[in-house]
Amino acid sequence: MRYLHTMVRITDIDRSLDFYCNKMGMVEVRRSESQGGRFTLIFLAARDDEATGRSQAAPLLELTYNWDPEAYSGGRNFGHLAYEVDDIYETCQRLMDQGVTINRPPRDGRMAFVKSPDDISFELLQRGDAKAPAEPWSSMPNTGSW
Repeated sequence: MRYLHTMVRITDIDRSLDFYCNKMGMVEVRRSESQGGRFTLIFLAARDDEATGRSQAAPLLELTYNWDPEAYSGGRNFGHLAYEVDDIYETCQRLMDQGVTINRPPRDGRMAFVKSPDDISFELLQRGDAKAPAEPWSSMPNTGSW
């Protein structure tokens, strides 16, 4: 397993980039927008990690800007921790066997979410290409929130 990023939700891109980049010294290494999902993702690296952050080798901070306004309360602005795993299906099965609820199953062979005992969301991402969809994951419903 390899640590990838921590995601936080932001309400103002310019104000957030001023804080994270101008004041904290972080560097934007990539950005993507989803018209369908109505959000912008901005990935930042610590200045000392800029070169490896651009190659996706260093852990990053993911700023998520949702285009539709939302008031974040109760820690909702903190999103999740993300880890890359060698086999998403094996990892989820091992976690289930140990009593962990798979909140968002890896129906797509690529991504799953689980929560810690303290309700911290963990995104698990398949290393490399997504695996072919397979049961029981393909038809498994979401459980709770993530």
